[in-house]
Amino acid sequence: MTSTTIRLIAPSGYPHDYDAMARGVARLRAAGCTVDGLEVLDRTEHRFAGSDAERVADLNHLAIHPALPDIVLAVRGGYGATRLLEHIHYGALRERLADSSTLLVGHSDFTALQMALYVKSGLTTFGGPMLGPDFGAPELNELMWEHFWRAVTEPEATARWETTSDTMLDAEGPLWGGNLAMLCSLIGTPYFPRIDDGILFVEDVGEPPFRIERLLYQLHLAGVLDRQRALVFGHFTNCKPHGYDNGYDTAAALDHIGRVAHIPVVRDLPFGHETNKFTLPFGVPARLRVADGQASLTFRGHPHLSGAVPRPDPANRPQNP
Repeated sequence: MTSTTIRLIAPSGYPHDYDAMARGVARLRAAGCTVDGLEVLDRTEHRFAGSDAERVADLNHLAIHPALPDIVLAVRGGYGATRLLEHIHYGALRERLADSSTLLVGHSDFTALQMALYVKSGLTTFGGPMLGPDFGAPELNELMWEHFWRAVTEPEATARWETTSDTMLDAEGPLWGGNLAMLCSLIGTPYFPRIDDGILFVEDVGEPPFRIERLLYQLHLAGVLDRQRALVFGHFTNCKPHGYDNGYDTAAALDHIGRVAHIPVVRDLPFGHETNKFTLPFGVPARLRVADGQASLTFRGHPHLSGAVPRPDPANRPQNP
């Protein structure tokens, strides 16, 4: 039985925490995975993980690589993916990857690539853990680890969580979303998907509450929210109010959007810039059910590893390699 092959890509910021990267590589290898592409960990140009040409080549090379990896894993987020969108070989990637089981995984700035690849290549990618902040965290998060392997090895998977929303809901539609700022940055561009009757999930980090509200208003005023079946809020990490805000916090901003949006709103999805996160495919059919403070999100139709693919046993992986 061959090991699961993981190829690293660095489309955004350079890996400033090399210890975290090393922990991530060690954990994945200890779980029986083969990890290559380590050269991207040594690239730096300004705030980026190499030049634009080097970073886009990480993706474009997949179209001609003689042996596709099982998983293509982003090392971290930051900023930089937007600079690559005009230079991606979308047609070649579609021809090579559309019928493969190769999985592209990341979050944060990676959201820009997810939208562009969905629109231009019709590819389903995954919002999920990255090498440094997640697999390389000082303490490995059990929910992240276990749900990641379920999502990438099973044809149907479910995320379950407790929610403070009092909504009663049973909705079906395409699952999509990611980082709120990245979603809004591509509205009006050829890389923003037109998804109707969808289940949209959003998260963000480091934005004060009024900016969170402003970004959500952009989706609202652009007509994006009205076309969805539900809006799901993930983590809003370090989104703290200023003194001028007089108690207006992220909860107040989300409450307000819940009142003006014409769709159900669900809270507390474990997804975003914290290690406690689910792995969620972009653009596949999903069903969201909410009742009595319990939420479940079931998705299917996503590419997944199959055949003689080992599923790493979390009981056998080290906490601190």
